[in-house]
Parts: sequence; structure tokens; C-alpha cells
Amino acid sequence: MNKLSIRDLELGGKRVFVRVDFNVPLDRGRVTDDTRIRETLPTLAFARERGARLVLASHLGRPKGKPNPNYSLRPVAAKLAELLGAPVEFAADCVGSDAEEANDEGFSRQLAALCDGLFVCDAFGSAHRAHASVVGITRFVKQAAAGLLMERELAYLGKALSNPERPFVAVLGGAKVSDKIEVVENLMRVADSMLIGGGMAYTFLKSQGLPIGKSLVETDKLDLARKLIEEAKQRNFRLLVPSDHVLGAEFKADTETQTTTVSGTPEGWMGLDIGPETIAKFSAELARAETIVWNGPMGVFEMPAFAKGTLEIARAVAAATAKGATSIVGGGDSVAAIHQAGLADKISHISTGGGASLEFLGGRKLPGVEALTNKS
Repeated sequence: MNKLSIRDLELGGKRVFVRVDFNVPLDRGRVTDDTRIRETLPTLAFARERGARLVLASHLGRPKGKPNPNYSLRPVAAKLAELLGAPVEFAADCVGSDAEEANDEGFSRQLAALCDGLFVCDAFGSAHRAHASVVGITRFVKQAAAGLLMERELAYLGKALSNPERPFVAVLGGAKVSDKIEVVENLMRVADSMLIGGGMAYTFLKSQGLPIGKSLVETDKLDLARKLIEEAKQRNFRLLVPSDHVLGAEFKADTETQTTTVSGTPEGWMGLDIGPETIAKFSAELARAETIVWNGPMGVFEMPAFAKGTLEIARAVAAATAKGATSIVGGGDSVAAIHQAGLADKISHISTGGGASLEFLGGRKLPGVEALTNKS
């Protein structure tokens, strides 16, 4: 990474503005998952040990540009104080009533005035947004650097795209092909094989004339899916899709289920998880991997009857990691599966930014990274 790191800054005695991503889930004013707060603690500890005084900023939820007490960061400040074992003062507003998202120049200047010319971005989860506290502020400070979390995210994802250990296996799931077109196209250029599960698999399956019953399909993406499969064949790229699946009569947790081959899908049923044959095929592909990138569940993971495929893939990724593969997991549901399976400490890197990691893997430049100061 040719951008300044917090390690490059003279921090002693300076007020440093740190953009963090503390967009964490709250329940009645209580933080229910403090992962994102914990992930940035090394950056905060590094700066404090070197004598910096820190001003932290984050967004929370989507208040739509107006103050909303439901999205107050006050409970987050209390949780941070608890984790740091040090007092954390809470400011009711950043500098005024302007909406941060606008990347407004005046607001950006006001934010910059809160520090002594030093800005650290540790909010990888917001790096794909050109907001005032991510991008605008960098125009009015002396140095803008990556925090340790941001640095780690870019190191793992950057190596996967530019210099991966091979074989490199990409695993993509989730509902829609349209959400991941750029990722599929970009990873087909750099990976050695790709495993496609979740709802998005049915657009690929239908494009090949296979029966999919009432399964989710994007009819406007059938031609694209056909083209990608054809391209994979021509380039000897291993593009693997489900050969069997777990079906539900309806889209609900307690629906009737059955497991069939894809080619034997009955009318009126919908595919909601990958089947045992597909789990075995995908797991065998992962077992030979040296680099794995996984984004998106294999089925309707939030319903126990359709969670097995996602959990088994989580175990296969962890097993490959134990044998020396580098594994990177991003995206809410795949990260949730890793935690649910108790495997978080068995994965090389769990990304804190679902949207940002998708854009990065899709080959896009992230505004929050581009805005950081280049190393001279």
C-alpha cells in the first residue's frame, strides 16, 4: 500500500481525528455486538501509547440527515470506555447540524479544525463512501493516514487480488447476481475457480435450461449468466454451481422440505440451500485452496432448516485455513455463519466492511483509500 500509515505519523502531543466505523447493532440503548469497536482498539492503543489525544467520529444507522436519538452514539461511547478502561467523552454533535454524508466543504473544514492536522481513517466499512468525515476532511489536514485495521484490510484483500497463493478459490453467495456482477467478473480474471451458491445460483442454473421451480431468478440477468459460463468454459476456469439442493414448499422457516438434484426439481418448490452433493463438491474444491475469498451465504441461512450449506462451507474454509490457506471472509451473513459455527479464530481475516470489500473485490477504487496521503 503506497499510502501513509498511522505508523508514519508523529503523534506525540497532537490532537488526531480518527474516523472509525462504530456502526454497531443496538438494542434499547445497549450494544449487542461490539466486534467493530474491538477491531479498532489496536489503532487507538497505538496512538495513545505515543501520546496522541484522540477525537473519534463514526456514523450509526441511517438517520436520513436529521438528528435522531435512536441513532445516538452515546451507548457506543460507553461501550468503548468499558473496553478501553478509560473515560470517553461524548459530544452530542460533531460541529453543527450539517449532514455528514454530503461531503460538504464547510463541514469538512469544521471537522479538520478539531485536530492538529492529522487524520487517521480506520473505517474500512465506510471507505467506499465519499462522505465528509471519510474523504472531505482529507483536503484540510496536513496528513491523512490509514489506521491499523484499514491497513490490515487492504493488505489481505490487496494480496488476494494482486499476488495470491494458488489455487485461489472464490466463494460467492447471496440473493442476487446483480449485487455481485463486478465481483464475479473481476474474480474470474484473478481466481482459479469460483463456487456459486445462494439465490444467485438459480440465475446461472436457469440460463443453462435447468428446472428451478419457484426459486429466485433474475430473468434480466440470464444472458449475462450464460455469457459468464461460456467464458469460463473457453478459459478452462472452474465455475461450479449447485448440482443438488434443499427445497422448501414456501419461503418460511417451518415449511415442508425435500432434497433433490437440480435436474429433478419439481414444479412449485423453491431452492433455499445447497444439498449434500454440492456441499461435498464445494468442500473438496476448498480443501485444495491456498487462497480463499468468501462473500455471501449458500442458502437462507437465517432459517435453521436451510443453514446447513452455509455452516458446512464455513467449516470447510476453516479446515483449509488450518492446513495453511489464507482465508478472507466478508459480508454480513457469511461472517455471521463463521461466528455461529464458532470458527472466527480459525479464519485468517474477517473483513469489517461488506459493501467496501465487495467494491474492492469488484476492482473499484475506494474513495476513502484514494483520499489518504501518498507516501513520498
